[in-house]
Amino acid sequence: MKKKITIIGAGNVGATAAHWALVRKLGNIVLLDVMEGVPQGKALDLWQSGPLDSYPGSIIGSNDYADSANSDVVIISAGLARKPGMSRDDLLAKNVAIVKSCAEEAVKHSPDCFMIVVTNPIDAMVHTAFKVSGLPKERIIGMAGVLDSARYRTFLAEAIGVAPADVNALVMGIHGDKMLPMVRLANVSGVPITELLSEEKIAEVVKRTQMGGIEIVNHLKTGSAFYTPGLAAVEMAEAVLTDSKRVMPCATCLDGEFGISGYFLGVPVVLGDKGVERILEFSLTEEEKTALEQSVEAVSAQMEATGL
Repeated sequence: MKKKITIIGAGNVGATAAHWALVRKLGNIVLLDVMEGVPQGKALDLWQSGPLDSYPGSIIGSNDYADSANSDVVIISAGLARKPGMSRDDLLAKNVAIVKSCAEEAVKHSPDCFMIVVTNPIDAMVHTAFKVSGLPKERIIGMAGVLDSARYRTFLAEAIGVAPADVNALVMGIHGDKMLPMVRLANVSGVPITELLSEEKIAEVVKRTQMGGIEIVNHLKTGSAFYTPGLAAVEMAEAVLTDSKRVMPCATCLDGEFGISGYFLGVPVVLGDKGVERILEFSLTEEEKTALEQSVEAVSAQMEATGL
């Protein structure tokens, strides 16, 4: 029996996620949005690529949550996108209401789903979805770390002059300016980046990673990134649907790991058919602990602002 993926929000991120899910041949796809005609048109366009890509599943666009029933994975990308001059926090108030409604409706029809939240500010939005959905913490996560780590790996690869696929690097913490690109653990096929780049160049790459989202926003003027965020969400969905035990940095609810409890924060997790099967905890330096505490402070303020 084919797996079922519902993507809520047919904007750039949602439609791109649908495209990647189709390319990866993950199963039957429902693209859901409140705007009449938008999900239907985009889904129809994607469906017509089937003969060219041998896609074995179906894809439909809908405005009705009933069509999402019995989804294995629900990806929430609905919400306002950033524009130049806006922080992720500027989106919080309006996107809380949107994500709250999406999560509540989704679990009515798919009570056993695995939920991935992409809407910004991600750490606060996954907290919102967790509070209103009633899903256990292992079945709901935020996308941020996969995207941030992809950016980090790309910038390191460019600086070193190697293939991005050969760079291993991890970003932890909040999806925002206080994120923590881990310098100590980053390497190229086992060779530490500290042996390949100067401290000054590493600091430059770290800063560019932290500001990676706004760099794209400033170029686009009218929106934010969508190609890589869409793929990042699908990478996570694929790990769950295929029970592949992939290790990915995701915003998950901590329960004492890294000395933190009760907050959704980006940390490396093992993803399988049970969702977040475990968190890979390891020792941090004092400097890394301090940086992670700054993420906790920022997430705490966001969570409080949700009113949940």
